Amino acid sequence: MAATKTLERAPAKIETFDVLIVGAGISGIGGAYHLTKQRPGTRFVVLDELESFGGTWLTHRYPGIRSDSDLYTFGYRFKPWVGPPIATAEEILAYMNEVIVENDLAPHIRYRHKIVRARWSSAEKAWTIEARRTDSGETALFKANFLWMCQGYYRHSEGYTPEWPGMADYEGRIVHPQTWPEDLGYANKHVLVIGSGATAATLVPAIADDCKHVTLLQRSPTYFIPARNENELANTLRELEIDETWIHEIVRRKILFDQEAFTRRCFTEPEAVRKELLEGVRAYLGADYDIDVHFNPRYRPWRQRIAFVPDGDLFQGIAAGKATVVTDEIDRFTKTGVLLKSGKAIDADLIITATGFNLSALGDIAFEIDGEPLDFSRTVTYRGMMFTGVPNLVWVFGYFRASWTLRADLVADFVCKLLAHMQRIGARQVNVALRPEDKDMAILPWIDEENFNPGYLLRGMHLLPKRGDKPEWRHNQDYWAERKELPAIDLDDAAFVYS
Repeated sequence: MAATKTLERAPAKIETFDVLIVGAGISGIGGAYHLTKQRPGTRFVVLDELESFGGTWLTHRYPGIRSDSDLYTFGYRFKPWVGPPIATAEEILAYMNEVIVENDLAPHIRYRHKIVRARWSSAEKAWTIEARRTDSGETALFKANFLWMCQGYYRHSEGYTPEWPGMADYEGRIVHPQTWPEDLGYANKHVLVIGSGATAATLVPAIADDCKHVTLLQRSPTYFIPARNENELANTLRELEIDETWIHEIVRRKILFDQEAFTRRCFTEPEAVRKELLEGVRAYLGADYDIDVHFNPRYRPWRQRIAFVPDGDLFQGIAAGKATVVTDEIDRFTKTGVLLKSGKAIDADLIITATGFNLSALGDIAFEIDGEPLDFSRTVTYRGMMFTGVPNLVWVFGYFRASWTLRADLVADFVCKLLAHMQRIGARQVNVALRPEDKDMAILPWIDEENFNPGYLLRGMHLLPKRGDKPEWRHNQDYWAERKELPAIDLDDAAFVYS
């Protein structure tokens, strides 16, 4: 028998960079822009698992997909937004593409690179990143001194769907909006949408005209802000032929000023805000509609995210009889639909579970620090950006009560400032560590449930880092404080350890 010769594959070539950005979504593209402007000459690369840029706005393809916050603040501070405040995914992707083209960012981005492992070596003062090419299956290796995590906070590959009894008995199709099939037909069908958040509020009016009927089933109500999808101040300034750069800055400041006042009122006079929000819904649905049952949440305003409903389209569909809201809990699935705990049955040809996200801590990447696996949940966060015992890494986690991109811009400033400081003092490594005065500090879960408590965070809290009871050691959800605090961080503070 002839001997079989084993062919050994040559090791993958390692490419070396100063900074590696994980993710080409809204945070990663913004980070790339800031590096080119604030740290020119930095050798950096952006890796993304998807076939193009956009992150959420590329993966979410269900009907009607749109922002749930205004684009004057969700857009970058450096790039004027000229469309309606609430924008479609297509409009947001076009906006991001302009940023890439105008700033020549494309050569820095590698698509179809799924990062599977990241290993830090204190001896080399570098991260070694292993990525799998999703188009060829080949391994690509990168080495970088600094890792900038811009991958978001949830798993793109699948959404969260609870396990209800009897789901296997249902003879129709069950679909989560996050993995919307291209061949899904809903015309002239009875459709049941399960959920109560921004996704459900977007999806229902988008399909209501084509369906025979849509039923929105929610376990508990959510707050919404229905209003016209336009900004009167921006319209006036355009009539006056003001430059779009000025319009963007003026309108952005006005929106942020109003949002700050609204957020403060949610804490200081929650019942007055609740009444105002319910009156906004009642204006569309009329005095006879049972607002208290279907749109009056048990929690105070802003303990969960409040979605903007452009032109009240969700409520217009309900008022027109195209959609119905049912507030109840599922007992079990049946062959034809669901049976509720109240005893009522809802039949449906198609069931859509708009039931939320699966939290993904650091992109489901296997991290190692000097050969030891990283247990992210055992670290303590420094301002929701850095983590004790994790060198040369910053994570972008945006705001819940304000637009995500506001914090992405602030964190980008911090990263660029930190890199410049390290260069100035000749440091190749930076860790954050609890200071002597922090030794008796209480160590708590990532976020206070009394402050903010969406389901995806509560389900995944065990995966997230801990926080302390001092401002430096927690993720502050207050943009209006952080816009001053983050630029003022003292990089020579004892919390930063350089080598």
